[in-house]
Amino acid sequence: MSDKTIKAPLPGTFYRRADPGADPFVSEGDSVQAGDVVGLVEIMKSFHEVKADAGGVVERFLVENEDTVEAGQDLAVLGD
Repeated sequence: MSDKTIKAPLPGTFYRRADPGADPFVSEGDSVQAGDVVGLVEIMKSFHEVKADAGGVVERFLVENEDTVEAGQDLAVLGD
């Protein structure tokens, strides 16, 4: 099966953790299920969860923590 991606739901700033001292929601190599929170996107001081649309293993993130992202931009690659 081909790789799947996790996409940004909105434009804004992408965060891999809930706060600077917290562990990331997920790391490369972690398994996720559809609906699992993998990060947050902040837009105008409002935070929105980024959820996996499908299950798989996080192969790699395509953006860094605190990067500016666009709606629909690929954030991470999921493998089987």
